[in-house]
Amino acid sequence: MKAIILAAGYATRLYPLTLDRPKALLPVGGRPMVEHVVGRLATIPEVDEILLVTNSKFAQQFETWAAGFTPPRPDLRTRIVDDGTTDESNRLGANGDLAFVLESERIDDDVVVVASDNLFDESLADFAALCRETKAPVVVLTDIGDLAEMPKYSMVEVDERGCLTSFVEKPEQPTSTLSCIALYHYPRHLLGEVRRYLDEGNNPDQPGRFVAWLFPRTPVHTWRLNGIWYDIGGFEALDEADRLFTESAQS
Repeated sequence: MKAIILAAGYATRLYPLTLDRPKALLPVGGRPMVEHVVGRLATIPEVDEILLVTNSKFAQQFETWAAGFTPPRPDLRTRIVDDGTTDESNRLGANGDLAFVLESERIDDDVVVVASDNLFDESLADFAALCRETKAPVVVLTDIGDLAEMPKYSMVEVDERGCLTSFVEKPEQPTSTLSCIALYHYPRHLLGEVRRYLDEGNNPDQPGRFVAWLFPRTPVHTWRLNGIWYDIGGFEALDEADRLFTESAQS
């Protein structure tokens, strides 16, 4: 199994911090943010390689980081993939970057896809077990807990099997606090659907848009994240995550 970390954005909401440094290399709890993500991916036994896709502006910084990084498992390789973009005007978007990695690296394996700014503290061992059991797409859900916050996120509903029945990106009038986070499993036999989605003219950004397109076509299973979760979009989330992960490291 391959893991793909999406890290090709330019994080303009965090300027000036991210003018000359990628968001994923900002420190959280004394370590680059991406190392927390890699640590969680390492709890999936099947993952033998991590491909981090970034842009040309930040590729060398990620190469330098990877060269000095000691992975949490000695068998876990990390490779940097440059998508060739240089700024906001020509970026590929999250779904575009996913397709780029799948095609340029000729991936023929199950994949786990995660956004580099999604931080959480729960092991993914049970998530991996569900992926093995279903051999189907699996998306990770969390309960935001506040209806007023839901217009920032996706809103989902599931059936008695735990499969998606509804997916609304950034709902204007939310009725549920259950949301899909940017952490997905896609089995190898469905990887071609990413290109099909893009070729139909769908949104190349916002990875949840692909999930919304996929679930009416094939069952998409869900797994609930019960630990902490941060979507590091702005300064408030960055500061709060840094505080919490710092306290955790000291305890």
